[in-house]
Amino acid sequence: MIANAPLLETERLILRGHERADFEAIFAMGQDAERTQYKGGPIHSRSAAWEKFLRGPALWMLLGYGMWIVERRSDGAVLGQVGYADFMRDMDPPLPDIPEMAWVLGREAAASDGRGLGYGSEALAAILSWGDTHIAADRYQCIISKDNIASIRLAQKFGFQEIRRTLYKESETIVLERLCAPASRAPTSAG
Repeated sequence: MIANAPLLETERLILRGHERADFEAIFAMGQDAERTQYKGGPIHSRSAAWEKFLRGPALWMLLGYGMWIVERRSDGAVLGQVGYADFMRDMDPPLPDIPEMAWVLGREAAASDGRGLGYGSEALAAILSWGDTHIAADRYQCIISKDNIASIRLAQKFGFQEIRRTLYKESETIVLERLCAPASRAPTSAG
């Protein structure tokens, strides 16, 4: 297994493992009602936020894949998190035993009018390239609130297609799926 997220770099981003110093930025994002409206709302408890933050590095140690911190190369700002997980979500029916992709970006990743600046696309392209090489899976899934149009469009841009709708935390949620590149369908060494 991998002890921490491998370093991935793009033109504008550094995708890296979690550091203790990242917690305050991630905690602030978790309190932003606008940015968390599709994820069940703000997390006001530092304890609950800390437990959620610890998932990022723990996933790598247990599964060999996990979450990355998204850092803007130009100024070091923490923009959010992206990656692969198994969150063991309480859903009916549950997600299958395959990697779930997840992403969340804060206000720092958007223009002043709220429009995205392409950081999500850049980060997803990098981690999908990594995943298609290092994760032995034939497909990935993600869940997105039916009202989160920007996130749905981002998923569709990378080949995710709706396969069903369900309730998650009492909200209508879309389950999307993406077939992996053929290289990832056979076990490979992670790293």
